[in-house]
Amino acid sequence: MMINEQALAILKDKIQPVYTKDQVQFLVGPVKLPVNLDGETVTFQWYNWLTLGKHELEGIREDEMAEHIIAKLPTMSLAEGQQSSVLVYGDFEHADDALIRMHSICHTGDIFGSKRCDCGYQLHQSMRMIVERGAGAVFYLANHEGRGIGLFSKSMAYLLQEEGMDTVEANLALGFADDSRNYDAAIGVLAHLRQRPVTLITNNPKKLAAMKESGMNLSGRVPLWGDVSEFNLKYLQTKVQRSGHLAAQEGEGRQLSLAELILEDHVS
Repeated sequence: MMINEQALAILKDKIQPVYTKDQVQFLVGPVKLPVNLDGETVTFQWYNWLTLGKHELEGIREDEMAEHIIAKLPTMSLAEGQQSSVLVYGDFEHADDALIRMHSICHTGDIFGSKRCDCGYQLHQSMRMIVERGAGAVFYLANHEGRGIGLFSKSMAYLLQEEGMDTVEANLALGFADDSRNYDAAIGVLAHLRQRPVTLITNNPKKLAAMKESGMNLSGRVPLWGDVSEFNLKYLQTKVQRSGHLAAQEGEGRQLSLAELILEDHVS
């Protein structure tokens, strides 16, 4: 793979080898992580590490290791090391109406409450919406971290974003596609759990397309925008302007319109 020289220049001093008996932990960071902690925004420093056996690094000098790791990222399938799950509410199999959310894992947003994205908000708001509807399911897709690049790669993408790249540019600079997620397995599980119509909670047309192409009984879509702040505004703008996410329509309650998403002073 041809390494993006700008990415390498930014990341080479941010990847540090930590040696143990038979292994090397490649520590990436720090990444600035603004976290919603009991209603207050607190900035943490986030590090992530990847463990490799020393035998995997034979013949590679220490000053070459960062470049070696970056070059291998797209072929390491780091997102595949976890398992997905689904959280079901109510009589999901038989209810006339059910909401579903295909939620891509986000370690920083879902666990730490990071405000660099809207993932944690979307996860918990989806759960609230499903409970209010009376039946539904949240599919938690564990191999979707960073739109399919894995947590270790995502930490590097974050560092590139801190230097001005948007989320699409950062993924591409690391040798990945903009979005490499696949929904086939989750749709297969959905078909096993429910045959009746479902309404998909999403702003992402690729999720809608995957559902339709599979032949699933899809009755509609509910948008999910919210939790805009100074920390995730560019991320949300990129979703709409570069990744084609569907902006909310006027009159959809507290949802955000495209015009609101691209206003730079729309922060909370």
